[in-house]
Amino acid sequence: MLFLHFYCENKSFSRSRKYTNTGRSRCFLAMDTIHACFKEKIGEVLLPGDVFSFRLSESGDGSIKTEKIICGPGLRRNGEEVQVCKSGILRHKQPNMYWIDSQQRRYVPAKGESVIGIVTAKSGDIFKVDVGGSEQASLSYLAFEGATKRNRPNVQVGDLVYGQFTIANKDMEPELVCIDSCGRANGMGVFGADGLLFKVSLGLVRRLLAPQSEIIKDLEKIFPFELVVGMNGRVWVKAKTVQQTLIVTNLLETCENMTSQQRQTLFKRVAEGFL
Repeated sequence: MLFLHFYCENKSFSRSRKYTNTGRSRCFLAMDTIHACFKEKIGEVLLPGDVFSFRLSESGDGSIKTEKIICGPGLRRNGEEVQVCKSGILRHKQPNMYWIDSQQRRYVPAKGESVIGIVTAKSGDIFKVDVGGSEQASLSYLAFEGATKRNRPNVQVGDLVYGQFTIANKDMEPELVCIDSCGRANGMGVFGADGLLFKVSLGLVRRLLAPQSEIIKDLEKIFPFELVVGMNGRVWVKAKTVQQTLIVTNLLETCENMTSQQRQTLFKRVAEGFL
């Protein structure tokens, strides 16, 4: 996430209460102007190269108030401007978060993100893991809960692992761990027995990982299942039977280009046994 700080100066010089309030209103008006540049484009399709400019008029001596705007994926700061670097729809989350919602499938590793990887090789004390990026990530055998030099984890080539990036930048090889800051697995590690792994767009992944995801709530009404979602676009599903697992997989893949009403109609037909 990119944090932008914009400043607007309080123009009141008098100590009287009346002029102090006037100064604050001007300050808030300038902040509203900053948000208005984004808000007038919310829900619209933006293209790489589009620019948001923020040039506040400077005033005399006075207190400075900071306004923070959080720019997520697809937005990049360049001086006093914010540039769009991805094509997609501008989204907003209260109070001051903005990002570009795109149907991107190519994954770029980022520090702190949790992903689903496939172990491809063993190289000494390091496992090589395919995470869907431009290069493979490394995973130490000590990066598992309870792992020591004598008690090594049972990880084989072809296993699925759910881990988190500790290093991810363009100049270094990505590194994964399967423990949190307290040394606990916390749901990470080797998994994936008898399930099905498939790939979706990064936009659908963000919708599935939302705190109150409507897609997950609608699916839970049909039949129970296990679901693991990685920020790299990989999804693992396991239901009671192979048939139910395939149904959940097909429903998740079709949700990508459906409206909320179309999705609910489809899920209702599946629950009633028409499909």
